[in-house]
Order: sequence, then structure tokens, then C-alpha cells
Amino acid sequence: MFLDDTACNLASLNLLTFWNGQELDAALYVHAVKLWTLTLEISVTMAQFPSKEIAQLSYDFRTLGLGYANIGGLLMNMGLGYDSAEGRALCGALTAIMTGTAYATSAEIAAELGAFAAYDRNRESMLRVIRNHRRAAHGQAGGYENLAVKPVPLDHANVPDARLSELAMQAWDDALSLGEAHGFRNAQTTVIAPTGTIGLVMDCDTTGIEPDFALVKFKKLAGGGYFKIINQSVPAALDKLGYSSAEIEEVIAYAVGHRTLGNAPGLNHTALIGHGFGPEEIEKIEAALPQAFDIRFVFNQWTLGEEFCTGTLGIPAARLNDPGFDMLRHLGFTRAQIDAANDHVCGTMTLEGAPTCARSTSPSSTAPTPAARRVSASSRSRATSP
Repeated sequence: MFLDDTACNLASLNLLTFWNGQELDAALYVHAVKLWTLTLEISVTMAQFPSKEIAQLSYDFRTLGLGYANIGGLLMNMGLGYDSAEGRALCGALTAIMTGTAYATSAEIAAELGAFAAYDRNRESMLRVIRNHRRAAHGQAGGYENLAVKPVPLDHANVPDARLSELAMQAWDDALSLGEAHGFRNAQTTVIAPTGTIGLVMDCDTTGIEPDFALVKFKKLAGGGYFKIINQSVPAALDKLGYSSAEIEEVIAYAVGHRTLGNAPGLNHTALIGHGFGPEEIEKIEAALPQAFDIRFVFNQWTLGEEFCTGTLGIPAARLNDPGFDMLRHLGFTRAQIDAANDHVCGTMTLEGAPTCARSTSPSSTAPTPAARRVSASSRSRATSP
């Protein structure tokens, strides 16, 4: 969305590092933006580019790519739905602060080193863009210069922290006043990058601008097998919304599973004993469950042994070797019983429908609380309206 044959060096701030559990450290966030704008400006002359044309234009316009990651993780920790009015307003405020501060810093650098080479012939157009951004940061509905499509202004009424509203407006006031006085060292300062691999390196619960793609993830272990974990922002979000420790554990178990058939509904140790399973076979089943994606994958001759399956359970060898054979259905368990046990053991992979989230935390109320609805909304992997 910029000029052809230009490139920018990327850097992303992990937004969750500015959250102390109670509030966002706005001053530290602004300081980090200033520091990294200067760092990226220095890196322009150190960068290597794939062609002469890209190198020349990137040098002439000194394009930067500062951005942020983990907005989804931050919103969860704050107890805000990803697609809530507060969530969108917070995202707008953080973006406005970052870009406005970066341009103000760029103007300060220009006061010392001069504006980018192509600034003079673009001065009026660039200042017009900065003025339009300033109007949007101040929440103005009109007055934009030479725009066919009006921008969505910052929703100050729904920004959850008034300090962020003030900082957003101040950042763009500074960007305009300093830019008018000194020009800008960089034609472009910010971009919201996908931050896929970098997000993992920074230990982000979510990546760039998007919500979490899955609340429950599988990590492959170096010694073999898989380990199932929930997004670590989920317990913090539930705690922020007022859920007790026992309720949080219940919700997490609902999502990732209990990893045992011990207390599963319908299909459990007692039911298996009734079909001829002994302590040794149940132990084998239990040992395999923590790494199972589906309990059906555990009930087979490789887990239990062919002799037990054909002898004790009486399953013909031909059926046992059939790729479509379902041992649990063969033993008489219904599809509903298997699905219920599967959710209990392997988890539902979501928070929606969890017993604790589906009701109020107050015993006197039967309707879901706003907090419960927000947890459900922030668990969604798509930005649907809560």
C-alpha cells in the first residue's frame, strides 16, 4: 500500500509486555515506540535490498515498518471481547498512539538530520495526510481533506482507559506541529505485520492483528508425542472477569480435556470392566489418552493387544483389521456416549458452552453475566459479533 520498489524494515512490540495485570503502562509503550522508531531509522542505511531500484527508493523515502503483536492476548487479559466496542476502540487508540508517536519522533530526527530526500516535493500532500490522521485521532466525523471515503474516527467513548485517548490526540498534535516545523525523516513509519514466526519468538499468545486461531494447541515433544495446552491468556482472562480458581480449572478442563476416563459420562472404567476390561487393559488405555486426539484412536489392537481383543472381547480378526472398525461401537456404546466421553477426555477445544461460562457466577441468577458473554466472545477464532 505504499510506493512500488520500496521496502521497510520490520519491528513488532509485544503489547502484553506493557500490561501489568491491572492497567496498561502507557508511558512505557510510548517510550518503546520512540526508541524503536529511532532504531529502525538507523537500520535504513544498514539494510540489504534485493534490487538497486528498491534500495534507492527505500533510501530516498526511508520507509519504516514498526508494528505490534498480541492484541488478541492483551484483550483477553483485560477481559474484553475481540469484537467488542471496547476492544475495537482500544485497538484504535493503541494504533493511533504508535503511528502518531512514530511520526512525531521522525519529525524530531528530521530537525537534526533533515527530512527524507523526496520530502520537499511531497510536503503538502504528506502534511494533508497527517492532518487527516489527526482529525481521526480526535474523533472528528467530518472536515477531512480530499478524501472520497471518510475514515472511521477513534471511538473515544469506548476506549477503556482515558489516558490512551489523551495520548492518541497528543501524539497526532505533536506529529503535525513538529512535521510542519521540520518535515519528516521517514515517509512511512508503521505497518501492522502478520508477525507469525516473530510472534512465536516473542512468546505471544496471539500473533498480529488477528484473534487467536485456536485456544487449545498441540506442541510436538522432542522425545515424541504431543502435549496439549490452552492459550495462557485464558486463565488470566477468566480471573480478570471474576471467576474463582475452581471455576477456571473447570473451564480449562472443558477445553483441553481431563485426559482420563475415570469420571467420564457413560463410557468410563466401570463400563469397561463390565465388558471384560481388566486393570492391565485400563492402565494401557489411560496411558495412551493424554496424547490422543480422539478416544476412538486408543481403542485398538495395538494399544490393547490382539490376544485380548480376539480372545476376551471376541472380536473376529478380520473385523479387527478393518480400517473402518470402531471398537467402541462394536462393544455397544452409542455415538452420543462416545462423543460425550470424547469431550470429557480430549476436550472441546473451545470455551463456548463451558458449564461455568454458560451461567452467572452468582447463584441467584440464571442468565449469563456480561462477563460470561465476554469470555465466550473472546474465545472465538473469528471476529463475530458477541
